[in-house]
Amino acid sequence: MATQNITFRIDQLNFSLVVGDIIYYTYNTNVTGNFEHANLSNTRRLGKVVEIREVFTSRTGEGRFAITVQYDPAITTPPQGRVFVSFAKDKRVNTSSLLGYYASAKFVNNSTNKVELFSIGSEVTESSK
Repeated sequence: MATQNITFRIDQLNFSLVVGDIIYYTYNTNVTGNFEHANLSNTRRLGKVVEIREVFTSRTGEGRFAITVQYDPAITTPPQGRVFVSFAKDKRVNTSSLLGYYASAKFVNNSTNKVELFSIGSEVTESSK
């Protein structure tokens, strides 16, 4: 396995990116009216994020994040030049439902004005008996 470092300005990195996420990249295919476009069929899987660290450039003092991606050079190559970078969560780890047998919620109104609660929802799935 090989690793590739990709650096982003602090305001460019999505805060939900975590170690274990999968990085994809797509080459920019053309520019129309100062907008860069990419064809999704050109999207390639790079690999898994193994490290995220904050770095600072001494020349400008601007903060940056560097992510280290582990990839298999027999399957893919790291991107060269300008690309769109995206990521996906590991579906085995990041599920959308809560697990457990009991839930409790308490809603408190600290306002002195009249307020209305429009809706409350939940997701319940029977998983065992």
